[in-house]
Amino acid sequence: QASVVHHTSHLGVQWTFNPPSSPHFGGGWEISVRNVKDLFYKAFGNRPYTLPELCTIFTKVEGILNSRPIMPLSSSPDDLETLTPGHFLIGQPITALPEPDLSDVPSNRLNRWQQIRERIQYFWSRWKAEYLSNLQVRQKWVKKSSNLRIGDVVLLLDFNLPPTRWPLGRIIATHPGDDNIVRVVTVKTSHGTYKRPSVKMIPLTLEDIHAE
Repeated sequence: QASVVHHTSHLGVQWTFNPPSSPHFGGGWEISVRNVKDLFYKAFGNRPYTLPELCTIFTKVEGILNSRPIMPLSSSPDDLETLTPGHFLIGQPITALPEPDLSDVPSNRLNRWQQIRERIQYFWSRWKAEYLSNLQVRQKWVKKSSNLRIGDVVLLLDFNLPPTRWPLGRIIATHPGDDNIVRVVTVKTSHGTYKRPSVKMIPLTLEDIHAE
């Protein structure tokens, strides 16, 4: 800790460290760490890997986690880009060349490198599905939630598609009822404009933006 404080003191950075043996101080990020550990174990388990293979796996997993959407990049209705941790690391989204889907190929037909790629794809599909599902807070009977607003970036829930293929859109109009609760919205995606019920919208906008 002293070394970190020393090297950043000239930048005006002030650190507040959590006490040892207190992961509950971490809150949200500790939950994310636990979820990633669980998925990592399910995807890679106790299989033996060489050092280059482990470096590849960790680099790929790091890229997956740093590609998650955080919030919209701008308030423009034509901008469907979202801020990701990758923007803070390299100034732009983290991208990779598309690879063939190996999820349905029997493992005995895959060579060693293909087996690693298949496990990485499995981790990606499981993590993305769980992450997108967690964005949809189930608080209907717990507390009153905020209305969706024009400009919010959302995912359109579609039960005919897996969560990894839900389209991204931006709300361009809201249609509140007599009680001023928004139950229907008009959302613009890259494929067109649709009117949908708000219960099928998963907002990516941080709750703090709507805090009064």
